[in-house]
This record gives sequence, structure tokens and C-alpha cells, in this order.
Amino acid sequence: MFALVVRFDLHDPTAATSFDALVQQLLPGIAAHEPGTVVYTVHTLLDAPLSRIFYECYADREAFDEHERQPHTATFLRDRERLCRATRVELLTPTGGTGA
Repeated sequence: MFALVVRFDLHDPTAATSFDALVQQLLPGIAAHEPGTVVYTVHTLLDAPLSRIFYECYADREAFDEHERQPHTATFLRDRERLCRATRVELLTPTGGTGA
């Protein structure tokens, strides 16, 4: 399993609305074309409404690399740049837990 958490801090409420619309365009492509994507969940922070957290789990590193090569991902990555004031990526290594 290969997993990561990404935090996007958005410029303002207008940017947040546009970012959320971009995410809604991204998700169907992931569901349709990425069998190695196990979990791809987007969260809004309760105490930081201009921030989004992505929790992403892939079957392996190759599945993540395939996600990165997808046209829908490239579009998202390009278009989100103007909406974000900061982005932070944390790579994860499983050390315990339950589930698939």
C-alpha cells in the first residue's frame, strides 16, 4: 500500500468554491480509470474552512504513478495552482491498523 495526505490552503471563499468544483470534475475520472486507487477522500477542516485535506491510498507506488499520469489529474494539478496559497504533501507508511 502507498498512501499520502495532502493539505491545500486556499486563498479565499471564492477560491474554495472553485477548488471544490475542480475536485468534483476530478473524482469521476479517478473512479472510472484508476483501479489501483483504493481510497481518495477529500475533507474540509472544521476549524479551517479554507483548507482541504486529501487522503489517498493506492494499491502500490505504481498505482500512484498511474494516477499522476492521468489527464484528469494533470488538469486538476494545473488548475488548482491559482486557487492555493500553500500545499503540503505527507507520504505515509503503514505501521498498524485494520481494514483493507
